[in-house]
Amino acid sequence: MQYKQFVQNHREDWTELEALITSLHKKRDLSPEKLERFQSLYQKVTQHLSYSQTYYPQEETTGYLNELVGKAHNMLYQDQVSSLQQLKQFFGSSFVQLFTEQWKAVLIAMALFMLGGIGAFLSVMQDPMHMYAILPEQIATAIDPEQIGGDGAVNSPVMSASIMSNNIRVAILAFASGITFGILTVYLLIYNGIIVGALAAFFWHYGRSYDFWAYIVPHGIIELTAIFIAGGAGLLMGYKLLVPGDRPRSYQLKQQALRSVKLFLGTIPLFVIAGIIEGFITPAPISLEAKYVFAFTTLIGLILYITAGKLIYQKRHQSQLQ
Repeated sequence: MQYKQFVQNHREDWTELEALITSLHKKRDLSPEKLERFQSLYQKVTQHLSYSQTYYPQEETTGYLNELVGKAHNMLYQDQVSSLQQLKQFFGSSFVQLFTEQWKAVLIAMALFMLGGIGAFLSVMQDPMHMYAILPEQIATAIDPEQIGGDGAVNSPVMSASIMSNNIRVAILAFASGITFGILTVYLLIYNGIIVGALAAFFWHYGRSYDFWAYIVPHGIIELTAIFIAGGAGLLMGYKLLVPGDRPRSYQLKQQALRSVKLFLGTIPLFVIAGIIEGFITPAPISLEAKYVFAFTTLIGLILYITAGKLIYQKRHQSQLQ
């Protein structure tokens, strides 16, 4: 009851500040009175955010106020920041913050992928011929378990490239499919897991699992992380449309669509890095052990990137509240 009273008492201030941000951004009616009102509301809503973070840290309103204060702060102090600096700020910390705020949705996306992967693995493990009923033709016909890891392993990069192009397509669809209440996003994540699971079982059947994963994990760790982020964004959008809470679905669609687009844009460098790795590391004439070491290095790099981005964001956020 106290939380609802808090929202009810201050909702008008938040709505007014949103309207002022839009007006000032479009350079409309820059009167001294409006600018003074904007600064006054910014200070007031900053106090609301501090209160909400203390007493209602898990509520949706806290995240909303955090974004609102951030927009107002940028309007006041960073309006003249260059595009290069904005890109640096986004990829350096803002994207990481968006990712960590929706970690539960990302985890669910990964679980759906694993569900499809385990199911397909068990099916093909029992009968390898099931692979041809599961996999797309262009992937199934490019596989030769006897060549992977050998001198004539030409088909291995082709197979990995097919998987990567499929994953990029899935990532684009996954975040956009949130508009279907997340139903299509769920399907895409499970189906993509089925493809990887079927391939893994097929190579397991021929005793080449070690070789198979050596050609997948160097780029796959980064690539699948990007897919899970995009999928999580789509799932979150679908959930907010199904359960809009105390706000209309049109509002939730607008807010979550914006977040989903930002999250997907943040995954683009991950796909680029994965593509470079796939072009130069996957087919490289190095030992399988070296490929696994490289994959472990990419995992450590991802962890360091997320940790550093989180710390940078927290430091910048604390300076905004001071």
